Amino acid sequence: MTNTRRLFYGSCFALITTAFSFSIRAGILPQLGEAFDLSGQQLGFINSMWFLGFPISMILGGLFYHTVGPKRIMQFAFLTHTLGIILTIYSGGYVGLLVSTLLIGIGNGCTEAACNPMIADAYEGKQMNTLLNRFHMWFPGGIVIGSLVSKFMTDLDMGWQAQIWIILIPTLVYFFLFLGQEFPKPKMEEIKSLGENFKAMLSPMYLFILACMALTAISEFGPQQWTSLILSSSGAQPMVILALITGLMAIGRYFGGDIVHRFDQTGVLLGSAVLTAIGIYLFSTQTGQMVYVAAIFFALGVCYFWPNMIGFVAQKIPLSGALGMSIIGGMGMFSTSIFQAIIGGWIDTSRADQAANGLVGDALELAAGQQTLTYMISFPAILIVLFTILYFWQRGTKAATA
Repeated sequence: MTNTRRLFYGSCFALITTAFSFSIRAGILPQLGEAFDLSGQQLGFINSMWFLGFPISMILGGLFYHTVGPKRIMQFAFLTHTLGIILTIYSGGYVGLLVSTLLIGIGNGCTEAACNPMIADAYEGKQMNTLLNRFHMWFPGGIVIGSLVSKFMTDLDMGWQAQIWIILIPTLVYFFLFLGQEFPKPKMEEIKSLGENFKAMLSPMYLFILACMALTAISEFGPQQWTSLILSSSGAQPMVILALITGLMAIGRYFGGDIVHRFDQTGVLLGSAVLTAIGIYLFSTQTGQMVYVAAIFFALGVCYFWPNMIGFVAQKIPLSGALGMSIIGGMGMFSTSIFQAIIGGWIDTSRADQAANGLVGDALELAAGQQTLTYMISFPAILIVLFTILYFWQRGTKAATA
């Protein structure tokens, strides 16, 4: 008999592993640079391996989900997570860190590829939406915990190796929770071939959602990834802003099921785009304590993007199967990696523009950061239009089938 509660808890700890690998590795970057005499560019390439491994394994996991099943995918995730953690500690230098980070990224992608469809297969309707939101709450929640752990251990000068060992704790927990368990079977018998999946994925609705996912992901990760650099001269503490954003995201996702049940996924996504646009606009215009108010609007906006994009595909385009959910998630990570270089170019251009206006020092950095954020408003602004179209599109579909 399938113990769905135990499987859900195991999925949550697997996602905490992902979050720890994101936050703790970010926290030890300065120590890695000093320990191995790495340049900023080399550290950037090491980070890029995390984002590269993620979509690769998500897409492959989606392709083989119905062939090998979520149990074997999560066994492979445990293997790559464990090897990645150990190899990081004993890497000895740049190449080892590249390989170890890639392995951890692959494990993280396997977690998304296996756990999203597994939760969708184990639950239905409102409960599925509730648990998908609560599952995804552990990414921002885990980032908050991991960031605090990393800061605490760094302040105590405990060394970067000890921090990496911490990532192994949730890894071992999810391995234990999954050990010996029976996993749920796919709900729909008609999802037997990749042909059915691809046919559903070529539908106008799926392609529309795929395009939206590229923008929802960068709306969420773009401002967060550059928080420290862009907001360092705003009069607020960048890491406190990041902790506030991710903490509120975790709380919001915990209660996400009730909100989705009341407003439907399309209504929630439209509202999220509006709040995100307001948040980024406030980031681009405010300083001091008002930056924390901007963080609240932004967090309430982006917290429902990722789980409800996945949930929309699971509920409204079910024939796309596990592959459809994995491709959606992979598009999000791929978009994030592509846009990082574009945002970096915006920052360089903004600095040059503001320097030409005679600004220097903190005034230059603040003006350049806020100018860059004005460009980022375009992401949720486009989504407001797209999700308005989706809202009426879905209403029309319901009316036609009523």
